[in-house]
Amino acid sequence: MSPDQARATSLHVVGDVHGHLEPLVAALTTAGLVDAAGDWAGADAGLWFLGDFTDRGPDGIGVIDLVMRLARQADEAGGHVGAVLGNHELLLLGAHHFPDEPVSPNPRTYRELWQLNGGRTEDLTRLRDEHVAWLSGLPAAAVVADHLLVHSDTTAYLELGSSVTEVNRTVARVIAEPRPEEWTDCMRLLFRRGEFLDPTLGPKAAEVVLRTLGGRRIVHGHSPIPVIRGIDPWEVEGPYVYADGRVVDVDAGLFFGGPCLVVPLPLPESGDEEPA
Repeated sequence: MSPDQARATSLHVVGDVHGHLEPLVAALTTAGLVDAAGDWAGADAGLWFLGDFTDRGPDGIGVIDLVMRLARQADEAGGHVGAVLGNHELLLLGAHHFPDEPVSPNPRTYRELWQLNGGRTEDLTRLRDEHVAWLSGLPAAAVVADHLLVHSDTTAYLELGSSVTEVNRTVARVIAEPRPEEWTDCMRLLFRRGEFLDPTLGPKAAEVVLRTLGGRRIVHGHSPIPVIRGIDPWEVEGPYVYADGRVVDVDAGLFFGGPCLVVPLPLPESGDEEPA
């Protein structure tokens, strides 16, 4: 844990925003983490984003700009704003680095695959070097206050390394020396989902991930709560705790009508439960 993370007195996490800047700002304001002007108001709090800033929504670059600015402001105030990479960050960066390369063995190019997954031309057009550099420096996983923060609900991180440090080193190398084949392999791992849902196998899989990478609970986005619970988006009232309490899903399906959740951690320690 970095000194910035250690000094935070409270911790909040945000799942997949997918370009929905206005609901994000509203939710952060309600949580007391930003003020009416959209500037950091969280003092020494910690705030982590779990990836998928762009695609499917109207202002992905605006979301990235906000998070970058809040990170600077929080650092000056004694707080910390961090983020982990999502699969849509890898899609966007792939479309930037090699737009016309086929995503083997699929004949579609990176740009075509990105567009099929909700990529918006205005985000790619507005993507600047500072955005690329910031996104490229994000970790794939982090252990913060005994929570394993990742984007995807998958054991695939174990294929990237046997510790958070190794996982992040592997992903950083792929990003620093972008080659289509390695990029595709890494991206496909983060596309995997739903690997903790089975009532019998899910808790065991989560336990293996936690024992290997650290933390007492996995906190993820990627798989919308309305989808995995079979409910309407407007029925989501909070995060979903499952896999015998080992896993927390904070993706409320913002891009198709769910709320933008700003989730305070830790949550109560218990087994599977309905959101509070």
